[in-house]
Amino acid sequence: MKRILTGGLFALSAVLSTASADDTDWAPTTFSLDNGMEVVVVPDHRAPVVTHMVWYKVGAVDEVPGKSGLAHLFEHIMFKETDDLGPGEFDDIVSRNGGVNNAFTSWDYTAYYERVAKQHLGTMMALEAERMTDLIINDDPEGPFISERDVVKEERRQRIDNNPGAILQEMVLSELWKDHPYEITVIGKMDEVAALTPEDGMAFYKEYYSPENAILVVAGDVTPEEVRVMAEEHYGRIKPTGTAHGNRKWESVPLLTETKELEYSDPKIRQPSWSRYYNGTSESRDRDFSYALDVGLEVLGGGMTSRLYQSLVEEQNVAINVNTVAWTTLHDEGPAVISASPAPGVSLEELETAVMADLEEVLAEGFTDEEVERARNKLAASAIYARDSQSNMANVFGSTLALGGTVDDVLDYPDNIRGVTTEEALAAVRKVFGPDRHYIEAHLLPAEGDS
Repeated sequence: MKRILTGGLFALSAVLSTASADDTDWAPTTFSLDNGMEVVVVPDHRAPVVTHMVWYKVGAVDEVPGKSGLAHLFEHIMFKETDDLGPGEFDDIVSRNGGVNNAFTSWDYTAYYERVAKQHLGTMMALEAERMTDLIINDDPEGPFISERDVVKEERRQRIDNNPGAILQEMVLSELWKDHPYEITVIGKMDEVAALTPEDGMAFYKEYYSPENAILVVAGDVTPEEVRVMAEEHYGRIKPTGTAHGNRKWESVPLLTETKELEYSDPKIRQPSWSRYYNGTSESRDRDFSYALDVGLEVLGGGMTSRLYQSLVEEQNVAINVNTVAWTTLHDEGPAVISASPAPGVSLEELETAVMADLEEVLAEGFTDEEVERARNKLAASAIYARDSQSNMANVFGSTLALGGTVDDVLDYPDNIRGVTTEEALAAVRKVFGPDRHYIEAHLLPAEGDS
């Protein structure tokens, strides 16, 4: 997967780069507080602003069966009330100080961030420390837990139940990750979210929201010394609960043992789409293979100059788009996906035949050194330019460490991606899309009788 951050529920890794600052100035500093909280400081002195993030090593993967959506619901509750902050006061304080804030939940982690002028960094730390220790969770129907549970239910209606593409993807991922902890959808199943109790919330809070289970990342116009002093003042005083055991529910995803076809139709669909989901890999499970797969998929279907796009869209005119991508920035193995949408008058069956014929031809004849070099350079360039965004850099370091990676994994990315050979890139895609591999095929269609 291209190392570009996406926000919301599911955050994937951002990218690193060598863009505008001297490497010595940019190099991150890491240290730990006595209570176990990890700290990463990424200096960026171009503007007097900072991005402050707290990452908790807990996500949907850690939920117990029957309680899906709890990690995401908890993200909402964290913005409500504490012993010292009234309803909505957290957001009001950030806003009054000219800042922005938000949060996101993944299968693997939950992260909270604020972006403010540097003089308000201490205030942001005080706010995050407050809700790490003194969150209010009760059974008041108008209180934070019950009210936000209803908000999450409505969010599911809007983002999933009212989105045909999201419904189909949820169906596919449930099959791909069947009996794996990732099968738990991040936003949660409607009936399970509705059944979550304040007692569930309090138990989750006590188990996971503790400094030894958290990573503090500060990127911006600060020095490591400044951050250390403030972190000790605001976070260092928090005693670890000792319940954040660190035993994540990660496990390797088994290969599919049969091929399945799933279909979803809806009157809202105007443009059909076709896709196949194969078992992929992840950087955490096999970093070298992951990089090779990313490069190979860039050659295959990574943009308008890719093999499949040039053939299917530009030459044959059977598709209006085609794409190949792998979800490599989860901890456990994500899917590798081929997707396309047919040109007018082309059926999904005709599109499938054309896509797979082209795929087989490319994998049989191989890649050229020139196109692999172009793909490597494109991925490295995305990483290089991304350093211009301090929020991207805060995200990439936080997510990498939350997944059990290291700062060096981030720093070494451009060199490692440039080191992928033509033979390695080709071998990776041949393995993932091999004739012996099963897959899940997904068709998104207009409802019967709709055009």
